[in-house]
Amino acid sequence: MSSESSSPLVLYCLAVLAACAAADGGDGWSPATATFYGGSDGSGTMGGACGYGNLYDQGYGVDNAALSQALFNDGASCGQCYLIICDTGRAPRWCKPGAAVTVTATNLCPPNWALPSDGGGWCNPPRQHFDMSQTAWEQIGVYQAGIVPVLYQRVRCWREGGVRFTVSGFNYFELVLITNVAGSGSVASAWIKGTSTGWIQMSRNWGANWQSLAGLAGQALSFAVTTTGGQYLQFLDVAPAWWQFGQTFTTYQQFDS
Repeated sequence: MSSESSSPLVLYCLAVLAACAAADGGDGWSPATATFYGGSDGSGTMGGACGYGNLYDQGYGVDNAALSQALFNDGASCGQCYLIICDTGRAPRWCKPGAAVTVTATNLCPPNWALPSDGGGWCNPPRQHFDMSQTAWEQIGVYQAGIVPVLYQRVRCWREGGVRFTVSGFNYFELVLITNVAGSGSVASAWIKGTSTGWIQMSRNWGANWQSLAGLAGQALSFAVTTTGGQYLQFLDVAPAWWQFGQTFTTYQQFDS
């Protein structure tokens, strides 16, 4: 997801307010560090531990980030959005003052226990770290720095179009990837329903993939989702009875952004 355009004055004010909040211990902003990966075109960030696959096709684009283990929360943070600025007070040489970027969590930055916590291993617990796409990172930092201190806060996500459901699996096993979620951006719980069944609660398999063992082939499918922001929506008759594994179904419903 590309961040919405803002005037230079607005971005500058954000940077000043964030720096003041961090200095005063104010709510909403937290300190972290940020690096980048994936190449100058962001192509190396495709795929990842959330299971989104091609981030262009899924509507997330290249303003994305892999989260350190402390932020990733075993996949529960997949799809969340973060407003990030470079902490000019700590690294004035390497920050672009007045700049901000909003990124979506699409991957895990795995711990590297072979590196000492004070000389590398930026994604080792309990570090708060964003390994951002290069295109996103360079909006706030100077390339030569490689790593910069940042300030961040969770923000609401905006998505184009409705929530999408990709149904994979085999036989009696349904694996459903839930994407393009606005509002809080991440899924707290999900249910599936066939033409001849009631609502069946699903469990997280990995990332943004949810599973059931309902064996619903040959039945039209409906879904229900509660986001981590507490919003609940039912998506009725999303997939027709002739659905096949591997298909993606787009809805016209969306969570508040």
